[in-house]
Amino acid sequence: MYQKGIKRILDFILALSGLIVLSPVFIFLCIWIKLDSKGPVLFKQKRVGINKTYFNILKFRTMYIDTPKDMPTHMLKDPDQFITKAGKFLRKTSLDELPQIINILKGEMAIIGPRPALWNQDDLVDQREKYHANDVRPGLTGWAQINGRDELEIPIKARLDGEYVKRISFLFDLKCFFGTITSVLKSDGVVEGGTGSITGDNK
Repeated sequence: MYQKGIKRILDFILALSGLIVLSPVFIFLCIWIKLDSKGPVLFKQKRVGINKTYFNILKFRTMYIDTPKDMPTHMLKDPDQFITKAGKFLRKTSLDELPQIINILKGEMAIIGPRPALWNQDDLVDQREKYHANDVRPGLTGWAQINGRDELEIPIKARLDGEYVKRISFLFDLKCFFGTITSVLKSDGVVEGGTGSITGDNK
């Protein structure tokens, strides 16, 4: 019952409340991004949604406009050279993810769930298929994000996403939510250009 209806209702209410409360932060960040470098404030990217459908995820732009498109950060030769000054702060604090509140309101994402894969990350999508992790709405944050984030190798990330799918409940979502706050404050697992250092042997 929670997964089929209550979760979506809570997501909508919390996202709408968050958008209203955080509106001053949104305005400040929009101005900072615009003054810091030329280009749009928001960045759109094609991602994989529920049941492997596609949608455009929204983020605050953290890279210069000449950065190669649709390429994961870890595949760039020198990721730091493409990230703006404002972008470094936004990524470290995860504030670049705030516009995804709009994706949640639209029903494309949930607050808690597997992070949406890039449209061309076939390896991650295929691994998630084994665990039915493609059958739920992707999230702003999730179980994998508080257990390694950028440091996770794809098979481990997919397995953790599968664990989330098996354990979906209000209490488990709360655990993921508060775990995310702790991880963000500590900047746990944030590795620019990270390809995944936590494997099955050390996780």
